[in-house]
Amino acid sequence: MPVTVTTGAIAFTDIVGFTELTDTHGDELALALLERQERAVRGALPACGRIVKELGDGLLLWFDDAAEALRSCLALQRRLDEESDGELPLWLRVGLHWGRPQRRGDDIIGRDVNLAARIVDLAGPSEVLCSGAVAEVVGPLAGVAYEPLGPVYVRGFAEPVPLVRAVPA
Repeated sequence: MPVTVTTGAIAFTDIVGFTELTDTHGDELALALLERQERAVRGALPACGRIVKELGDGLLLWFDDAAEALRSCLALQRRLDEESDGELPLWLRVGLHWGRPQRRGDDIIGRDVNLAARIVDLAGPSEVLCSGAVAEVVGPLAGVAYEPLGPVYVRGFAEPVPLVRAVPA
């Protein structure tokens, strides 16, 4: 299978507390949350975005445009907050990175995908964490503020990675 390099935004979503929730409330509720996440993501995806694959309780997303990726991730969080029934909210954390992954068929792999996966691990509930590369490529964006978190050592990477929290302005 041929491999090509492409430039774009890589995002991972992860349902916060999914394992404990499944243990406490059972598989039927877990499946319902997965379906709810997928519906919300599909509703927030712009034309330049797609779901690459499902990864347990998370999704790997691809966007051709960094600004649209950031807007979509923030819209996703807003949508989930608005839909929350209060009893069992669906809290997602999102990690977003701009890079040049290797494309293999419909999949993407490589260092930049791994970095996006590590960034989501550092995000809190309902949080969108971005690499400094995203903020640099996007620049000032109406309705979005960046909260610098500084260079952060990320598991598996020798050098610290500049991270920012993206929030609605």
